[in-house]
Amino acid sequence: MKKLIILSLAAILTISLSAQKAFFPAKAGSKLTYQTSDKKGKMTGQTKYTVNEITGSGDHFTIVYEVESLDDNGQRVFIDKISVKQEGDKMYFDMSNFLNKAAFQQNGEIPPSIEVTGNNMEIPLIPIPGTSLPDANVTMSMKMGFINLKMTVNITNRKVEALEDVAVKAGNFNAFKLSGDVSGTIVGIKVNTKSIDWYSYGVGLIKTESYDKKGDLKSVLELVEFQE
Repeated sequence: MKKLIILSLAAILTISLSAQKAFFPAKAGSKLTYQTSDKKGKMTGQTKYTVNEITGSGDHFTIVYEVESLDDNGQRVFIDKISVKQEGDKMYFDMSNFLNKAAFQQNGEIPPSIEVTGNNMEIPLIPIPGTSLPDANVTMSMKMGFINLKMTVNITNRKVEALEDVAVKAGNFNAFKLSGDVSGTIVGIKVNTKSIDWYSYGVGLIKTESYDKKGDLKSVLELVEFQE
């Protein structure tokens, strides 16, 4: 019965959402600004994404973003580039975006000598609530003199939770709610959290909430401005 319900829901979503956009703005020059806050609501930083270029065609193409990371005073920490790909009916998000790259920056940029391994995070174009998603992981390492810097992030137990309305500073969005367990090591510090993400067609990530092992809220990242 459960399988039948999921298949019926998949058919309904396929019909109603087939004309929708993918999970990103598909226009060069589009800008997205995100704000990160701690559990008390105090801003700890901002990240700005600008669509630099779109290559490919049909349902196989790549979006390249310029990413600017700012501290809580609005000062640039570093600038970088990441990519999002669509291949058929699936999206693949650059997992290096889940790492705090501030430790790797040199003069405000991420050096090309960084070695990145792992796989991209997969999201189907039509996520069906109740279904599981593939695990994702990334490892970033670099030598700085006698120091070896290394960060690793694994996202497991990924699941599509629901399709719901979510309100952020940039507005109200109808978005897919995804969950996953995040673990890893960032410059020697072990990380173990639960992440709740909301993705909306034509925009991408709307909001992320991170919780500790006890289920207490640790931080919130939300879209505060979107310009097409």
